[in-house]
Amino acid sequence: MGLKQIDHSSKEYDQMVTLRFEIMRKPLGLTFAPEELAKEKDDILIASFDDDEILGCCILSDMKNGCVRLRQMAVQKNMQGKGIGESMMMFAETLARDKGFKTMTMHARDTAIGFYEKFGYKVKGAEFTEINIPHHIMEKRLL
Repeated sequence: MGLKQIDHSSKEYDQMVTLRFEIMRKPLGLTFAPEELAKEKDDILIASFDDDEILGCCILSDMKNGCVRLRQMAVQKNMQGKGIGESMMMFAETLARDKGFKTMTMHARDTAIGFYEKFGYKVKGAEFTEINIPHHIMEKRLL
């Protein structure tokens, strides 16, 4: 398994969009709008691969003032629980630190809160609904 930063509009990016659709959007009956994907061209796109097969992915979006937002974390269903998400979190945090970010935040689905708490993320504020499911803002200082 290898982790790397990928380019928008690449073959790897197409695989990333497909994985995110299958894991995160399709079960909710949602799709991606072309404008939504176009906005990702300035984001930091991270993916885990085994040879040419994508195993997992996430996105880092610059929120300004030293804060970066983790978005769209997804791992292939048959690969969940095998350390891929953990590896991506460590890679994403290191990359964010190296780029000068001081804080990482996210809109975590309530079902994923326990996963992020293992890495030191704390819930901030009240539950809210996004894409028709409960979420919480979570945050961590990157030291």
